[in-house]
Amino acid sequence: MTFNMGRRALLAAAAAFAISGPVSAEPMVDSIHFLIPGGAGGGWDGTARGTGEALTASGLVGTASYENMSGGGGGKAIGYLIENADSQHGTLMVNSTPIVIRSLTGVFPQSFRDLTLVAGTIGDYAALVVSKDSPINSMADLLAAYDADPANTAIGGGSVPGGMDHLVAAMVMEAAGKDALGVKYIPYDAGGKAMAALLSGEIKALSTGFSEAVALADAGEVKILGVTSDERVAAYADAPTMKEQGIDTTFVNWRGFFAAPGLPEDKLAMYQDAIAKMYETPEWEAVRARNGWVNIHNSGDDFRAFLEAQEKAIGDLMKKLGFL
Repeated sequence: MTFNMGRRALLAAAAAFAISGPVSAEPMVDSIHFLIPGGAGGGWDGTARGTGEALTASGLVGTASYENMSGGGGGKAIGYLIENADSQHGTLMVNSTPIVIRSLTGVFPQSFRDLTLVAGTIGDYAALVVSKDSPINSMADLLAAYDADPANTAIGGGSVPGGMDHLVAAMVMEAAGKDALGVKYIPYDAGGKAMAALLSGEIKALSTGFSEAVALADAGEVKILGVTSDERVAAYADAPTMKEQGIDTTFVNWRGFFAAPGLPEDKLAMYQDAIAKMYETPEWEAVRARNGWVNIHNSGDDFRAFLEAQEKAIGDLMKKLGFL
């Protein structure tokens, strides 16, 4: 009798475990549709697909789908999300620093304020690099070369004048006490052309993303003069920060997620909680490490404050440079 009761109790406990097990393992969010404002293979595309991979593989999200919607410098996707807000509560749109720059310059009429801010998730700092054979070995050397011959100390980048690479170069030189307007910036269509210009001496330094700089440094092609982070980055700890060289400036090209305006608070909280928990998973760490991303998590109001501060810093600089 006692044995049977004990056996029944064990069976009941096992049944309860069998019932409760899957419930606790249910995803926090059933599905997410990722809207990508650019084409396949770009930074936005990789961020959305990598995030979706980690969220689904870790069980935080049931399924993920993806839609590339290029056009208007990202404006087409933003307009679509706003115009179809009521039917887009299951959609997260990826974006990054260009939403701030292109809104300021009027490439599209909307700004981040017209969307629901979900979270900033990752970042890529900026860096200035020189050819491996360059006599320039530090920011002090670059500044000395600039002081001696500004016209022949051009800095190149992969963005148009007034774009991100240009703004970073101007920001760094301004913080070093130079006139940003006097800095000669030469834009290039692609990284290969910029590297060729660096090797030929057409430009003395290259403004680029830190992850790209690390890849070039690991390949033995460049030396990293400085990175725009507060502290040295573990991915390449030999690279000194601008700050430690007396240049008080920081910059990060963040990437993060936005939702349609009017997203219900409970749905927003679900997205934010799933993203916050994602950072604790080995699936995310595998994706992050594979892409060389830096974890920069800003959620809700913190994300808004971060964007407003970046908008002011970029806006002030663009006015000085004559782009606004």
